[in-house]
Amino acid sequence: MAAADTTLVPEITAHAVTPEPRGWVSWVTTTDHKRIGILYLVTTFVFFLLGGVEALLMRIQLGAPDNTFLEPSTYNALFTLHGTTMIFLFVVPIMAGFGNYFLPLMIGARDMAFPKLNALSYWLLLFGGLVFYISLFFSPPEAGWTSYAPLSNEAFSETGGIDAWIFLIHLTGISSLIGAINFYATIANMRAPGMGWGRLPLFVWSLLTYAILLILALPVIAGAVTLLLTDRHFGTGFFDQSRGGDPMLWQHLFWFFGHPEVYIMILPGFGIISEVLPVFARKPIFGYKAIAAATVVIAFLALLVWAHHMFTTPSATIVLVFFMISSFLIAIPTGVKIFNWVATLWRGTVEFKTPLIFAVGFISVFLIGGITGVFLAVFPVDWQLHDTYFVVAHLHYVLVGGSVFAIFAGIYYWYPKITGRMLSESLGKWSFGFMYLGINVTFLIQHSIGLDGMPRRIYEYPDVGHLATYNLISTVGSFMLGLGVVMTAWNCVRSLKKGVKAGPDPWKGNTLEWFTDSPPPVNNFDVIPRIRSVEPMKDIRRQVARQEEGALERDAETAESAH
Repeated sequence: MAAADTTLVPEITAHAVTPEPRGWVSWVTTTDHKRIGILYLVTTFVFFLLGGVEALLMRIQLGAPDNTFLEPSTYNALFTLHGTTMIFLFVVPIMAGFGNYFLPLMIGARDMAFPKLNALSYWLLLFGGLVFYISLFFSPPEAGWTSYAPLSNEAFSETGGIDAWIFLIHLTGISSLIGAINFYATIANMRAPGMGWGRLPLFVWSLLTYAILLILALPVIAGAVTLLLTDRHFGTGFFDQSRGGDPMLWQHLFWFFGHPEVYIMILPGFGIISEVLPVFARKPIFGYKAIAAATVVIAFLALLVWAHHMFTTPSATIVLVFFMISSFLIAIPTGVKIFNWVATLWRGTVEFKTPLIFAVGFISVFLIGGITGVFLAVFPVDWQLHDTYFVVAHLHYVLVGGSVFAIFAGIYYWYPKITGRMLSESLGKWSFGFMYLGINVTFLIQHSIGLDGMPRRIYEYPDVGHLATYNLISTVGSFMLGLGVVMTAWNCVRSLKKGVKAGPDPWKGNTLEWFTDSPPPVNNFDVIPRIRSVEPMKDIRRQVARQEEGALERDAETAESAH
């Protein structure tokens, strides 16, 4: 027996000391929500830079009339790559990156509900992006990011680029669906003691609506691209009128997903702004319940306005009126949010740090995009402006001025928590200056380009009127915007080594992620505090201050009794 026992000991010992993966292997195999969040953030930012380069190439082509810088097919491929990359590979998944990293920290959880599914969602995103960009070496897609049928079926039937686009939609769609279910399950089941629905951080509220919209909208686009795939390769005719199909079916299916997708991209940005403003205004958010309710109402109305993208299609007037009115209604909860954000800043002890500056820039630029959206919601006006550069200007004011500025506010706000280092304030403010000036120089003038009748999605235009001057101004602005983005990218890389050490709570934040170290430990929290308000860190700081005062009083009493 003794001999048998000794033979078992090496096996047991060897099994017990199996080393954990290290280096790059640990990143590939990780299920830690924080590491997965970092992978999301870095990967999507790389795609963002790629999409930005594609945009600059297009702006060079459009910087002068009758330009020959790009071939027509190359230009078509670039605007397809640019739009698809920015929407499906940057804005939507980078919000998932912030959510992956900060959702468990903000609600007092030690990880996401389904860690392995969380890892799978990231790898599906990465593989979807790689499949899409591999098409560059064969036949890149040229039908635009909307891939309207029958154009995407007949005009490019022999090319594989559209198939790559379809597989991108499927892979990133499954990725987002898995992530959305994970977000919902985590929020519903893993909140800290005392954190009821009325004490959720506003960023968590935005992630909840983001997840619900994804769960409702993604199956529709998945069905649409599957029908397109069968039209292309299996002889069906869902979108082919000559075979009994209807091209408008594609538009209904696509935009039933596509318009909620706009709010999927912007609602987490709203949540970031709602976290940043009260911290740097040094006062509570104005109207917490109103902002949370407005978030839910926006998500609901987002499902009812898809056909305002289809005002120029042969639809009944009563249908156009319905979608016009529903589009007007969505401005009401959005206006409530803007009013509450401004009221939060009003008479606050404002600290003009870079996260706040990007947040304020977001409000001003997004407001312009919202106002032009009201113009386009009036269907007789849309008849005149549809498919002109006025629509391009509106879209970019909403998504660049909206989502991107909110994302940059989040980067500057949470970078210290992720890395333990502060970003350079001076470089951050220069970055904001170039980005803010760049977006307005680039896209404000495009409203005039559209009103002058220049259609979008064209690679050249004649030298008539002021189009040459307007487009040159827009191109110069795009390079200013790009320079601002590069400044922040350099700031992030440089500060990893040279940034000032942040400490656990450099901003004196309000939410629970600032309770733990920077960067947080693997288990997030050694002790999870009980939540007593929507600003748990203020409660914790007050409790610590009372304990310190009590300790000082006891020390004083002890000293007196000793004398």
